[in-house]
Amino acid sequence: MNDQTGQCLTITIADRVALVTILHPPMNLLDAAMIAEISRAAIDLGEDPDVGAVVFQSGDPEFFIAHADINLVLGPSAGRSGPSPFQHALSLFRSMSKPTIGKIDGIARGGGLEFLAALDMRFCSLENTRLSQPEVPLGIIPAGGGSSRWPRLIGYPRAAELLLSGMDIDGATAEKYGMVNCAMPAAELDAFVDGLARRIASFPPHAVGLTKHVAGHEGTLEQALEIEASAYLQAARDPSAIGIMRRYMDMGGQTRDHETGPDPFGALGGGPA
Repeated sequence: MNDQTGQCLTITIADRVALVTILHPPMNLLDAAMIAEISRAAIDLGEDPDVGAVVFQSGDPEFFIAHADINLVLGPSAGRSGPSPFQHALSLFRSMSKPTIGKIDGIARGGGLEFLAALDMRFCSLENTRLSQPEVPLGIIPAGGGSSRWPRLIGYPRAAELLLSGMDIDGATAEKYGMVNCAMPAAELDAFVDGLARRIASFPPHAVGLTKHVAGHEGTLEQALEIEASAYLQAARDPSAIGIMRRYMDMGGQTRDHETGPDPFGALGGGPA
């Protein structure tokens, strides 16, 4: 997949990291055009063997995604049953083998926050982040996965506060509640997320994908352990994994000097063989 520029999203790929920039004036409203481009990006990025991680950021200095276009709710398609196109798009990101990361330095409300909830990781700025689910004050419910995902991500009591109050939550509180992995000064956000994404993208894709698949399983622990055992056998038999483990041993792995040094496993890299 080559770099792409659409009406709402710009995608650039470097070092196996796809950087998706959301810019849809006047305020990154989640409308039908944006949902269509998000769906297309989920398919294209999920199928691209040259992409090892996906990062979402905003090109708007104030908004990540403002919220869903209320005209979509008022329109004729609002009453139909079954998953919406937006829910379907977010399910594609959850099921793809590549990790997805949200980089937040602004406002994300409603569908914008539900979009972030569907990603694997979220990092935000301390200064500019404002997150909320304002659907209940509007007389509706968060139906892009927010009502379902947030209780699983942060526990019911805090999810109830988020979902029922409609109030903005700042970056420090979002970190405390577990809504984001980490909140940090805005000046540090780009370098941190970029470094993390490049690190993950450098590792064997089969190991990343299998680990995400097992960790994302929402069944019973017994079922998860069964899936984990099967995934381990698949990973351990992969020729690239065998080659990387041998290289690790040749580098001095499992010795005191090597393993007390800085980041003894990070230097392995090991993208596609």
